Amino acid sequence: MSKRILVTGGAGFLGSHLCHYLLERGNEVLCIDNMFTGRRKNIIPFLDNPNFEFIRHDVTMPFFAEVDEIYNLACPASPIHYQYNAIKTIKTSVLGAVNMLGLAKRVRARILQASTSEVYGDPLEHPQKETYWGHVNPIGPRSCYDEGKRCAESLFINYHKFNQVRIKILRIFNTYGPRMDPNDGRVISNFIMQALRNEDITVFGEGRQSRSFCYVDDMVRGMVAFMESDPQFTGPCNMGNPVEFSILQLAKEIIRLTGSSSSIIYKPLPEDDPMQRRPDISLATEKLGWKPETHLETGLLKTIEYFKTVL
Repeated sequence: MSKRILVTGGAGFLGSHLCHYLLERGNEVLCIDNMFTGRRKNIIPFLDNPNFEFIRHDVTMPFFAEVDEIYNLACPASPIHYQYNAIKTIKTSVLGAVNMLGLAKRVRARILQASTSEVYGDPLEHPQKETYWGHVNPIGPRSCYDEGKRCAESLFINYHKFNQVRIKILRIFNTYGPRMDPNDGRVISNFIMQALRNEDITVFGEGRQSRSFCYVDDMVRGMVAFMESDPQFTGPCNMGNPVEFSILQLAKEIIRLTGSSSSIIYKPLPEDDPMQRRPDISLATEKLGWKPETHLETGLLKTIEYFKTVL
């Protein structure tokens, strides 16, 4: 049955892919975005679709609409963007959660919070399970994002406990794919752009820090499966690719796939940069039957082809 679905941050990288997937399944999609990191070009293909509506709106302000489901994705997700205005980032996570939970309560909508692996900080547990509470610096340069998302999770669980709002808390690990902002400062976009320009590829530290990369199509499929799952399964639920790569491995792979003449150079590690990040996805596999299907090489080739079009 067709649903009316609100996607906050819907003009962003992940949000626009989610909008596309929901439209393909025959739903009505209401997309709101303040366009701080969202891009109009990401949603241009949907603007002629009668089931798609875009409203420029900031989630720190209340919003009113009749909807069946809410995906709350609004928040800058790359360090460059979320550190640009730390106070605004915290407000987006916290006030955005308050406003969207208030809407969900009023219209009795189911609501999914796009949380993050950053709630685990620089983890002392590896891989990270949902039961791990994290190792976060509350006053560091990343705290505006990390603690904002942690507070949003607290708001979600308490709206569920005290107001019976139907919630889903999803902890998203590194996601990549077409429509990433080439200047967002994330490792995959940085490396691909540097490689395509045959510039030096910048690796921080010795490149031994590890990440797990999930292709965007797999992530969107998992998000919707979680939203549609048993209402009693509220999460938190990790979602990402459990296959781990060092940053140095990633740099070498991107040089190989692009045929670049780039060299690798090394710079000091940024403050509070996590050394390890890999999800334990046992819960998502058990409850949703979900696991990522896209191999890193396949996803990188698709992403590289996209970045060639924006150079």
